[in-house]
Amino acid sequence: MRELQHNAHSVFLMYYHLVLVVKYRRKVINDDISERLRRIFDYISPKYGITIDEWNHDKDHVHIMFTAQPKSELSKFINAYK
Repeated sequence: MRELQHNAHSVFLMYYHLVLVVKYRRKVINDDISERLRRIFDYISPKYGITIDEWNHDKDHVHIMFTAQPKSELSKFINAYK
């Protein structure tokens, strides 16, 4: 488990669980595709103050556990990732 994070005026620990599902639940995600999705996530996430804690996938969806800062713009991050 992570330690509490802090900035000048607050202490926080914000976990998020994101599930991304393939359209029509098509079974297209394999290890190679999951690894590519993770590399893209790793490339974009530092710009938004996001760090991955866990990454799992099945054939039709991806589970991502990540932490963010209160100032993170999650909706902009998700749109950039999509």
